[in-house]
Amino acid sequence: MISSQNEDRSLSTTRRYFFRQCRMGLGAIALATLLNEGRLEAGSEPSRSPSEGPFGPRPPHFAPRAKRVIFLFMAGGPSQLELFDWKPKLRELSGQQVPASYVEGKRFAFIGKDAKLLGTRREFKRHGKCGAEVSELLPHTASIVDDICILKSMQTDVFNHGPAKLVVNTGSPRFGLPSMGSWLTYGIGSLSQNLPGFVVLMSGPRGPRGGSPLWGSGFLPTTYQGVPFLSGPEPILNLKSPPGFCKKRQGDFTAAVRDLNTSRLDAVGDPEISTRIAAYEMAYRMQASAPELMDISGETPRTMEAYGAIPGKVSFANNCLLARRLVERGTRFVQLYHTDWDHHGNTDTNLDQPLGNICREVDQPAAALVRDLKERGLLDETLVVWGGEFGRTPMGETRDLLGRDHHIEGYSMWLAGGGVKGGQTIGATDELGFYSVEDRIHVHDLQATMLHLLGLDHKRLTFRFQGRDFRLTDVGGNLVSKILA
Repeated sequence: MISSQNEDRSLSTTRRYFFRQCRMGLGAIALATLLNEGRLEAGSEPSRSPSEGPFGPRPPHFAPRAKRVIFLFMAGGPSQLELFDWKPKLRELSGQQVPASYVEGKRFAFIGKDAKLLGTRREFKRHGKCGAEVSELLPHTASIVDDICILKSMQTDVFNHGPAKLVVNTGSPRFGLPSMGSWLTYGIGSLSQNLPGFVVLMSGPRGPRGGSPLWGSGFLPTTYQGVPFLSGPEPILNLKSPPGFCKKRQGDFTAAVRDLNTSRLDAVGDPEISTRIAAYEMAYRMQASAPELMDISGETPRTMEAYGAIPGKVSFANNCLLARRLVERGTRFVQLYHTDWDHHGNTDTNLDQPLGNICREVDQPAAALVRDLKERGLLDETLVVWGGEFGRTPMGETRDLLGRDHHIEGYSMWLAGGGVKGGQTIGATDELGFYSVEDRIHVHDLQATMLHLLGLDHKRLTFRFQGRDFRLTDVGGNLVSKILA
């Protein structure tokens, strides 16, 4: 069982400390009683051999179907009604006021309950052997529908961007909890000794709302937090040695620091010292591995063309290619954030040309990634996830340009590879696209299913913090068996 428990030695050390520091009053007696009963427990990471370090691979709860994850996060909330969820009735009633029964007791971020319905202007067609309906905006995604599983009945809890992104990534709208990539590397470690187990890549006009807590480790040891990579030959700032600092000299320095930190770790047992040791040694190895990883110029012209990647360019296409290169080298969790999908109806974010532009940025590379993984024999063990923090309302916003508000009741995502049954669509929304009415899938259900594919029981992947056990799925989450191959 992967969980954090105090061992007898830790309890004995803690008891001796408090008895030395405290007077023998009622408080000290009560504390000793609690410690003896094992009811005050602190988090400690899963045990690994010293040669493996904190990133060393660790057996999962059961045989996994996937070994790694690539999460293509469309920050801002893609409009399912323009991409995957075709609603002819909504088009028919476009311009009419939404029925009161649909919005009773509901709140929205920017619109009122008297908002008018808005039918899509995009065309949909059926594709592949499975006959999945996909918008004209995603022709490349349409070409891989037999390899992906489209979820049309996703639900989440909060309709503001920052908290909603936190729910998807950490299971809670509150700051301070570990992200999914952190939980995963904490539970089963990494397959790479030369690159971080959890890497974050970003593209688009700005970073995602919510920032670094979306890939933070929360109360887990900081070893497991995501590492953002920059584009270009120096993906991590200050990784390169200063001029005149030769490799032997740096190796001697790293070895000396490791010995000092190891001595301190043996003395006090602070897991953050283990993190520090791992960071120094990883940085030393990455001085060679990271530049080689980021140099995509050695890829074949066919591969570059398939992704639409250009060496040296900051783009979602380059990041998709880098994601494939990362998982090839053993990185466990790669997350790509692409902004801005927040199409309210502003000049740069509306459902006309701006939506078409952003779809072109992600459609070809995402489809190419799935094909490339499949051709290289990596897709069966790589779980690919595409989606955002929520969807968009069936009602439009009262603005000069076409736009939709945030929507949490029913939206779309897709998955591929890693034990997922492709060529199917799961769930459905009502005729106006407002509510999920079939096979509802809460974000916690998706998280539980993703962990299951990686060989982890979401109820057993826990960490004790401030007197209670935490997990990614909080107190929810159910396995969505229809997703499984």
